[in-house]
Amino acid sequence: MLTALHGRRKLQLFLGLLAGIIFGFLLQKGGVTKYEVIIGQLLLVDFTVVRVMLSAVVVGMLGIHVMKSMNLVNLHPKPDSISAGITGGLIFGVGFATMGYCPGTLVGAVGNGNLDAIAGGLGVILGAGLFASVYGRLQRNILRIEQPKNLTLPELFGVNRWAVVIPAMALIVLLLWWLDGKGFRGL
Repeated sequence: MLTALHGRRKLQLFLGLLAGIIFGFLLQKGGVTKYEVIIGQLLLVDFTVVRVMLSAVVVGMLGIHVMKSMNLVNLHPKPDSISAGITGGLIFGVGFATMGYCPGTLVGAVGNGNLDAIAGGLGVILGAGLFASVYGRLQRNILRIEQPKNLTLPELFGVNRWAVVIPAMALIVLLLWWLDGKGFRGL
């Protein structure tokens, strides 16, 4: 089935678009496209964003690994780079701190018609162009510092992937339960 889907580029694009529309709809319904909710998260007073994202991580983690077990997907982890992670984190952090939106919530807020998000989206497009223009220099001078090995956690520990997935999901569910009850207010 995987090879049949691989040969159908238009179907893949359609399914990706459909998944993106559903994801955006769920972001909007979850309330995480609201500027006030995102700022509340950054101030550690509203954990809606963390709850929505951790819920998505659990569902995605389970879905990907079930599909992997059924040979419906091939996983291809990309090589890790400490310098690329730091560079990307800094760029993301500056944008998030400046706009109050991450890329997903920004697109959702644009869909809501928020004028600040529309202006932020234009900034993202300009920033992407700037990044593309300096990428060659970043690649040669900063992004080339790689980790010694490209391993997933199950490969690193030499265990079946479910030995990592199930405990990780359990920890996330416990964290969600804790956040739903008291969050940082109980500390």
